[in-house]
Amino acid sequence: MSLLYCHHDSPVGPLLLAGDGTALRLLSFPTGRKAVAPEADWQPDPAPFDTVRHQLDAYFSGDLRAFSVPLEIRGTAFQKKIWAALATIPYGETRSYGAIARALGTPGASRAVGAANGANPLPIILPCHRVIGKSGALTGFGGGLDTKTWLLQHEATTAGVAGRQLSLF
Repeated sequence: MSLLYCHHDSPVGPLLLAGDGTALRLLSFPTGRKAVAPEADWQPDPAPFDTVRHQLDAYFSGDLRAFSVPLEIRGTAFQKKIWAALATIPYGETRSYGAIARALGTPGASRAVGAANGANPLPIILPCHRVIGKSGALTGFGGGLDTKTWLLQHEATTAGVAGRQLSLF
């Protein structure tokens, strides 16, 4: 099935949004190892993305903490479980891969959590940037570590926890 798509300007560059017209299926950063380009059969149409574009603008202005847009998430049952856990990480906070694995009852699955996190098709919306290494170190991010750093600093600043959050870096 052909997807609809549009690009949306943001402080981290133009984001690619794609979906079927009723639900968002993909958000991609313009750079990084997971950057996606529209496929040949995708159709440009910004109209179905009005709500997510408005919510992204509100997020980037510091006025939105959690998204409420229809999503179509495709992945394994384990990936979906991890992605659902990402949505529970509060704005301006971080969790380690191990903490997520323990919270889901699979304490030895830190690497599997990392792999699922890396396959997240909806970064920012499902905030995989809020997942960090056990020591507080920033680890891989599909949009690049500069983008991950920017997103974490943005949230820390707008959530009023800049001193506490930035001490992790």
